[in-house]
Amino acid sequence: MRVCVLSSGSKGNATYIETENAKILIDIGISYTKLENKLKQININPKEINCILISHIHSDHTQGLLNFSKKNLAPVYLTPEMANLLNINNSEIINFYEPQINIFDIKIDIFRTSHDVDDSFGFVITHQSKSMVYVTDTGYLNVKYFDQLKNKNLYIIESNHDVEMLMKGKYPNHLKQRILSDRGHLSNEDCNYYLSKLIGENTQNIILAHMSQDNNHPNLVLNAISKNSALKNINVHLAEQNQITELIEV
Repeated sequence: MRVCVLSSGSKGNATYIETENAKILIDIGISYTKLENKLKQININPKEINCILISHIHSDHTQGLLNFSKKNLAPVYLTPEMANLLNINNSEIINFYEPQINIFDIKIDIFRTSHDVDDSFGFVITHQSKSMVYVTDTGYLNVKYFDQLKNKNLYIIESNHDVEMLMKGKYPNHLKQRILSDRGHLSNEDCNYYLSKLIGENTQNIILAHMSQDNNHPNLVLNAISKNSALKNINVHLAEQNQITELIEV
């Protein structure tokens, strides 16, 4: 299994995952043109995509979905409410989430995250003996999922904001409180805490994602992670808004 974060941040998110038999996207929060250009950098044609997983309906995760679906008939996985709110009514492509789904040789387990929409999800993606976790846009991780999320080979997890930078920043107070709430986003410290609970001997790579451009900085993200001695032998990558990550082998 190979993974590449195509875009990550408040202006749009998309992640690409491939195996020998499947090519999938998590979210399409960028324009079709941008997505096509980013996929081209890893020699992938959009028409090769076999499946799209939607984590939640916010525009930075879905703005390119309708245009993509007009040009390609890849199945889209979401909930009935998400389909209704996104105005997706093409029965040829709609598939509704179950606790576990299978796309060719990929097994996908769905778990709930805590964000300010009714339906918001993270994913555990398994191929043969390798597995990864994708979790962004959540105010916290429920402890009941810890056993399901532990000791994976790769984690894509948000490190959205530095609390001090957020509180001293230009955002209005109600928005600051939303971000800090249990239906908001994980701070750098939150991210570090959850990683300390989840990583194990199988963990080889971590991608820190959804970094705020206004309330965070790469140095702050990496400094928070550097305090965790358990991560010293793990490859840490920082996902960016405008530049794709390397294609990481899981």
